[in-house]
Amino acid sequence: MTTNVTTPATDAPAGQETARADSAPAAPTAPASALAEAPATGPGAAPASRAASPGAGRSTGRTGHAPSAVRQAARALGRWLRAAAVRSAALVALLALWETAPRLGLVDATFLPPVSEVATAWWELLGNGQLGQHTRASLARSFGGFGIAVAVAVPLGLLIGWYRPVAALLGPLLEVFRNTAALALLPVFVLLLGIGETSKVSIVVYACVWPVLLNTISAVGNADPTLVRLARSMDLSTPRLFQKVILPSSVPAIFTGIRLAGAVSILVLVAAEMIGAKAGLGYLINASQYNFAIPQMYAGIITISAVGVAFNQLLVTIERRLSTWRVPA
Repeated sequence: MTTNVTTPATDAPAGQETARADSAPAAPTAPASALAEAPATGPGAAPASRAASPGAGRSTGRTGHAPSAVRQAARALGRWLRAAAVRSAALVALLALWETAPRLGLVDATFLPPVSEVATAWWELLGNGQLGQHTRASLARSFGGFGIAVAVAVPLGLLIGWYRPVAALLGPLLEVFRNTAALALLPVFVLLLGIGETSKVSIVVYACVWPVLLNTISAVGNADPTLVRLARSMDLSTPRLFQKVILPSSVPAIFTGIRLAGAVSILVLVAAEMIGAKAGLGYLINASQYNFAIPQMYAGIITISAVGVAFNQLLVTIERRLSTWRVPA
């Protein structure tokens, strides 16, 4: 009698399970079009879904950052507009007062015409070429004298500020001339040099030298002694000491004097052009006053102010480029 022993399926070898699985009838194969249209499921579909997921996340991130960037740009524009409004509020108020005061009879419109009439006169002078001609003549004289003054005063100030014997020798002479106003010497310059271009440029040079010279001397004298001693302990030569320590630390004070000299160059030139000149903004103002062309006179004054502001901004930009080593406050 034969006994049948049944072995559990769990104890069967792996090879027999594989054989039984292979001997099973194959499932019907779906058409290729159905496979393409059907959603991918099962273990093989996981990599595809994972590959598609990062792209979707990045797209959502970009769309999420776009409104944030727009908001930041809007906030920056709003801050810039508020700052511009604060800076220009006083100027706008002045122009509004200038326009309304003559029209309301608060001042005599003959001697202070409304700003709109001055703007019309300025545009007419610009259109007929007179304003450009006078402005070019004034800028040539002002920039020429200013450039000569800076080229002379900065090296001389460094020399006087660094070498005590030179300061002791030239100190009394500097004290005498620094307290003598440039316009007080204008008749002397005219008598000695004539009424031509030489006297006008020379008076500008004289007026511009002192702010640059005095600020340069002060800047060198106030250099950090610790840095100077440290540089000397490193056996730096005098030229290298000037280049690495003295000049960088002196730039802010020197440019303060240069900016003052830029304003002085225009103011003194206007006064010099009122004597014996045939062109220039000072001549335009003086001739307009004599001919009682009051709007043209104010147009010349406004042009001088605009030139001074533009010149000062140019010097500020140059100072920032040369002072990039400074840590902002």
